[in-house]
Amino acid sequence: MKQVPSLENLQTFLALAQDLNFRRAAERLHLDQSALSRRIQKLEQTLGFRLLDRTTREVSLTQAGQQFYQTAADLLRTYEERVETARRVAEGKTGLLRLAYMAFAATELMPAAVVRFRQAHPHVDLRLSYIRTQGQKMALANQEIDLGYMIGPFDHPDYQSVSLSSEPLYVVTPRNHPLLLLPSVTPQDLIGQDMILGDMREWDEYRWRLNDLFSAEGISLKVTLEASNTLGLIGLVAAGLGVTIYPESLIGFLGRTVEVRQIMHPAFRSRTILAWKRSNRSSQVRSYVEIAKNVGVR
Repeated sequence: MKQVPSLENLQTFLALAQDLNFRRAAERLHLDQSALSRRIQKLEQTLGFRLLDRTTREVSLTQAGQQFYQTAADLLRTYEERVETARRVAEGKTGLLRLAYMAFAATELMPAAVVRFRQAHPHVDLRLSYIRTQGQKMALANQEIDLGYMIGPFDHPDYQSVSLSSEPLYVVTPRNHPLLLLPSVTPQDLIGQDMILGDMREWDEYRWRLNDLFSAEGISLKVTLEASNTLGLIGLVAAGLGVTIYPESLIGFLGRTVEVRQIMHPAFRSRTILAWKRSNRSSQVRSYVEIAKNVGVR
């Protein structure tokens, strides 16, 4: 195997080729001229050709030296870039982080954490995807995402999760609805109410959680209409076709056409968690989880 030039000798040659003056190059490299000369001689011996023409009056590059100068400059630049890239990887400051979120995290939890994460790790390629909770579980299993904001809890031995929020549930009504006249709204007050909920294709996890909460109180929801998105639900409620139930995180985005009242029951809350595979130990995931925990948890 042929001997390759050392980085130290390449750096010495580049400095000399730029100055074409042994004294100035030696001063810049904090060397004496004899040490600089030995490095250049060693480099020429390793390469097998002369790089410099030197007389008592001047130093110049040979034709081969001119060609090698550009090659060495490109080589060292690439080397320095690769070292910096590796350093950023080690510090969690480069790479790819794929983050999924559902509607309840989109208003506050996810944006606040993303802002802080990008400030701390500007060189990480952060990719966001809106995916419902059940879809996120599948995406995590298939390694299509690294982290997911989803409705909790999520208990599975292959995954870790951290609870970020537990927020009260509100009934959303048309203006001047009879429920607004009550001093407080309890789950029993919703018996027989025409309910407008998200459809099972997009809102399945949330629907299951609501059914569990009301079933525990002996109440069966009267679902009369379904819609696939928030705007559709609010439009139907505002039109007087029924009421719906939202977590607190969405209340500030409902507009002026509807009214809200908190459902007064300690169990009627919605949990948002951040989940990831236990086997995913990347520094980006660890860093994002710590930031998300500090932003959330309420």
